[in-house]
Amino acid sequence: MAEEKRNQPTQKEEEKETKESKEEESIEVPEKFEKLVKSIEELTVLELSELVKVLEKKFGVSASAPVAAAAPVAGASGDQEEGGEEKKEFTVELKEAGEKKIEVIKVVRTITNKGLKEAKDLVDGTAEGPQVIKENVPAEEAKEIEKNLKDAGAVVELK
Repeated sequence: MAEEKRNQPTQKEEEKETKESKEEESIEVPEKFEKLVKSIEELTVLELSELVKVLEKKFGVSASAPVAAAAPVAGASGDQEEGGEEKKEFTVELKEAGEKKIEVIKVVRTITNKGLKEAKDLVDGTAEGPQVIKENVPAEEAKEIEKNLKDAGAVVELK
């Protein structure tokens, strides 16, 4: 009799299962994606993170939420080449890590997909001069990288 009680779900467990099943029911997955969604559901959080990075690289997109930016005033930005044409690609240079070096290293790791040691060496290299973080980056991505690094406390330049 005591064994029966242990094997029976508690009221809270039943409520949780009911809630989860209702949430699953409310999400309509098209038939063509069912197999893919099922595969993704079986991944760990680390595997999902790795998958997102691979997809970002493969398709040149970002899974992060878009950041609204103010429209630049004509002539006020250094994003123009001689002749008035807007520059399309930039090189992002890290000039100085600032006071929050660890935060900057984390951002550099995310941007470059380098390991901890490589990212730290890159940030430490600013003591000897500017370090190239990424080359030939589209303008929009370059501005986002610049913002992320500046938010972490770094001094950055787009060239």
